[in-house]
Amino acid sequence: MRVVIIDYGLGNLGSIQRAVSECCNGSVSISYIPEDIEAADKLILPGVGAFVDGMKNLREKCLDQVICYQALNEHIPLLGICLGMQLLATRGYEGSETLGLNIIPGEVKKLRPVTKHERIPHVGWNEVCYNKNNILFENITNGSDFYFVHSYHFLPVNQDDVIGITPYCNSFVSALNHDLIWGVQFHPEKSSILGFKVLKNFLGNMG
Repeated sequence: MRVVIIDYGLGNLGSIQRAVSECCNGSVSISYIPEDIEAADKLILPGVGAFVDGMKNLREKCLDQVICYQALNEHIPLLGICLGMQLLATRGYEGSETLGLNIIPGEVKKLRPVTKHERIPHVGWNEVCYNKNNILFENITNGSDFYFVHSYHFLPVNQDDVIGITPYCNSFVSALNHDLIWGVQFHPEKSSILGFKVLKNFLGNMG
């Protein structure tokens, strides 16, 4: 199995590669070369930073089209992490309105606190509550904690794409799935044993 972590200039690629390598029986590489992405059996789109910068970098490296084609036409399993999940959306509003990859229809907007105890950015451990069974969370207890660092959240068009929510800022979508495309708002590579289990579920059981 060939796993490619997509490099578009944003994200903690080293820590993700180490985590994925520990969870994977195949080869794991970091690449921005379209031919490497086309040859992958599994794709991971990580990211830390702003939506507008992420899409700018993807387009400048000519990665947006190849990611969409592999995910939507070739049905290669894809996992978006944090900003990588948000970039799957139709558009985002961080800084300015920006078109996304439109792989999972929806919008990315800023979190809005509803109590005085909720702070933005949302940083630290918080629970993910599953609203349906999904292979990504196989053998992981509902309501388990994962590590988050973000100020924006994904609002999908189709609620059937939602597989997990987190009770913060009136609840936000923390996990998505549409066909062979997954997204998690948390950082599995920073989420200890259960985060690695999420990666293993993605790498071992899909596609």
